[in-house]
Amino acid sequence: MRGCQHHLERGLAATRRFLFGIGINRHAQIQKETTVNEGFASLDLALCAATDGFLANTPPANPVVGSCYIVGDNPTGAWAGHARGLAGFAQGGWRFVAPFEGLTSFDKGSGEFAIFTSGAWERGHVRAAKVSVGGNQVVGARLAAIADPMGGTSVDVEARAAIGAILARLRQHGLIAT
Repeated sequence: MRGCQHHLERGLAATRRFLFGIGINRHAQIQKETTVNEGFASLDLALCAATDGFLANTPPANPVVGSCYIVGDNPTGAWAGHARGLAGFAQGGWRFVAPFEGLTSFDKGSGEFAIFTSGAWERGHVRAAKVSVGGNQVVGARLAAIADPMGGTSVDVEARAAIGAILARLRQHGLIAT
């Protein structure tokens, strides 16, 4: 039976990808609580990330337990080797979560969400098919361009200027194509 268990564990490790690096308790493992507690710390860091710094490269001199940072591209000190990951300070020291596609954090300094996408952190971008307020769509996918006013039998310079300004602002905000 021991051989079957060994192959089962090897097969699980070979076929299952664990994003947070949480260890699995082994049969007859001593001090299983250590593995479980480390797993909880990693989950807390990755699932509840509200960061105190965005793309920081140097750990704070006196970190507070519970503080969290998005590490920059050139980390130093205790963060060396953890570029672009999440660093969280716990009672036992720094814990890290390697970045992966879709990892999301709330940046307390800017009040914006940051998401790890295409190998980099991006802050303040919102991606959606539409924005609704009170059940009513207020912004949707960009539609075709609208031509500036011209021609016609009577020309109203002020109306054309106002319409042109509205169209320019809509284009500037990316709501209509240019």
